[in-house]
Amino acid sequence: MLTTRPIGSIAGRGSSGRYSILRLFREGLNGQRGWSHAWRKATPRPRYKVVIVGGGGHGLATAFYLAAEYGIGDVAVLERGPLGLGNVGRNTTLIRSNYFRPENVRFYDHSLRLWEQLERTLNFNAMVSQRGTLNLFHTEAQRDLFTRRANGMRLQSVDAEALDRGAVRSLLPLIDLDNGRYPVLGGFLQPRGGTVRHDAVAWGYARAASAAGADIVEHCEVTGIRQVAGRVTGVETTQGVIGADIVCLAVAGHSSRLAAMAGLRLPIETHVLQAFVTESVKPLLDVVVTYGAGHFYISQSDKGGLVFGGAIDGYNSYGQRGTLTMAEEVAAAGVTMMPGLARLRIVRQWGGVMDMTMDGSPIVSRTPVAGLIINGGWCYGGFKAIPAGGMTTAHLIAHGTPHPLAAHLDLDRFADGRTCDERGLGPFPYAH
Repeated sequence: MLTTRPIGSIAGRGSSGRYSILRLFREGLNGQRGWSHAWRKATPRPRYKVVIVGGGGHGLATAFYLAAEYGIGDVAVLERGPLGLGNVGRNTTLIRSNYFRPENVRFYDHSLRLWEQLERTLNFNAMVSQRGTLNLFHTEAQRDLFTRRANGMRLQSVDAEALDRGAVRSLLPLIDLDNGRYPVLGGFLQPRGGTVRHDAVAWGYARAASAAGADIVEHCEVTGIRQVAGRVTGVETTQGVIGADIVCLAVAGHSSRLAAMAGLRLPIETHVLQAFVTESVKPLLDVVVTYGAGHFYISQSDKGGLVFGGAIDGYNSYGQRGTLTMAEEVAAAGVTMMPGLARLRIVRQWGGVMDMTMDGSPIVSRTPVAGLIINGGWCYGGFKAIPAGGMTTAHLIAHGTPHPLAAHLDLDRFADGRTCDERGLGPFPYAH
């Protein structure tokens, strides 16, 4: 049962105050002079109980839930640049819980329930839009696989609806059901899925964590992790040495690089995941659609642009840039599914660095270095998992034991052979 207090009840030093219609009206009469910064621009202190490396969604959410759930406010969140320039601001904004393995269904659906309460919890408009997520299928075998997944979701009391061709057509008037490459036979809809404004998630959690007492330290890159007798004692940064009882790494595609500073080698590879957005058009798509014959998904943003998501490039890289080969692959899938997309121009293309694990599932775990916690390996699921990832990581830090929802995500599973292979593809990060 979620017990997180609304941000107004934990507002502390430097808080920007509670947002409301009444306050918006009052500030309008006052010339908008009463607003303050959403979060404090903190200078790091010499020591904290907890230092979180990474000011993305998971790092900021962890700081917030540490204070809101467990009363731990002696926390610093260190971000090497401004907030919002990492993966939390470089994604396709989707939220859903239509997974296959029961433990993953429970984890991601808990995250979806937290998304449903997020704006009230944070007192911040994150533009949560539960417009539905539709997965198309193109063969009878794929129908059977999706039916099995939907039934597994229903056994966990998670919403899943089967749609025939007519129902798909009513949701997607521009779809070509009988295209020559991969005719569409139907789909499965999760009505509670949808999208969230990505940078608003970073801003909302940063504001809430700061109000709860955490120090948000921007432009503070970690250059080393200090240890004594096998236990972490702090971090070396571009703003000096910062001591800590616990250090949590929440740095997405840079997890391997930071863990190496502590002498650890993680079962993670880093790959680039690309996305695209078109010019703005009138509303034509009010559901998130996933193509079943290739890694392609599409939604329409509130600005009118159509957002396309593709697959990872398949080779290791830290480059946050696009490639022509992926642009061709995504365009081919999109035009096959909805031929009218061929008339639109792509105006932006970008990449985010994905930390791909050997089994396609994330890691929320203690490490062999005492006091060092890892939150990483999210593969494609990092954004949608932010609330649950932050909450379960906070539980691990506060109690020293895994949260029941994340117990299957421990690091030891790789050594013990207890892998959580969502798609059954084996130990190949590029395939997940």
